[in-house]
Amino acid sequence: MRARIQAIESGNRHEKSTLPFGVASLDSKLPEGGLALGALHEIAGGGSGAGDGPAAALFAAGIAARTKGKVLWCLSRPDLFAPALAQAGLHPDRVIYVEARNDKTVLACMEEGLAHGGPAVVVAEVARLSMVASRRLNLAAEKTGCLAIALRRWSRAKDAAEFGQPTAAATRWKITALPSAPLPTPGIGRPRWRVELLRCRGGETAVHELEACDAKGRLALPSHLADGSAAARTGRPKRRASG
Repeated sequence: MRARIQAIESGNRHEKSTLPFGVASLDSKLPEGGLALGALHEIAGGGSGAGDGPAAALFAAGIAARTKGKVLWCLSRPDLFAPALAQAGLHPDRVIYVEARNDKTVLACMEEGLAHGGPAVVVAEVARLSMVASRRLNLAAEKTGCLAIALRRWSRAKDAAEFGQPTAAATRWKITALPSAPLPTPGIGRPRWRVELLRCRGGETAVHELEACDAKGRLALPSHLADGSAAARTGRPKRRASG
């Protein structure tokens, strides 16, 4: 009886749980030591560099790869490269793609996917995200326990400027591609990203230099940072993030 009453009072919301990144210095900045499930999160490329948008998409793919179940990916541009997602651990067999006409339809598809509760993760590629729309998405994610990711993409400076506007997202991330680590022999090293946690409800902001997602969706500290020799280059002085 008590459980039924609690379910009614909470609107049948699922109990919150988290998805750790496996990088201690990053997880320590997040409430409960990981990315909140049953919540909305925002991710965007860090700048105008050609590699920043794809880096943000691969960051989202790596998060999805570390969950279990289907992933619903809603988009309006048919330019997503599935083999690249697979390299970040997100196998094509797990992904259901929904191609919509515009941002409005993409957000509607995302909300429907979250409300259904079938997918473990729902990703939507959008340029704009209003407070009202983000609240609806966050509420839908809370009710079903799905992980909701708004992958912000834009082609106009005006849309990019709106990324700083308030939304109901639990976290906001900015991903910037960095040069790969030099190798002792000719070749290309593992990609690196500047991962900025710009906003975290109930947590802290942070900046990290990390190695990009591997074939299991896992991030890693570069070797020169993992040994503690340059730990001061990651993170920021601890301060409470606004929420």
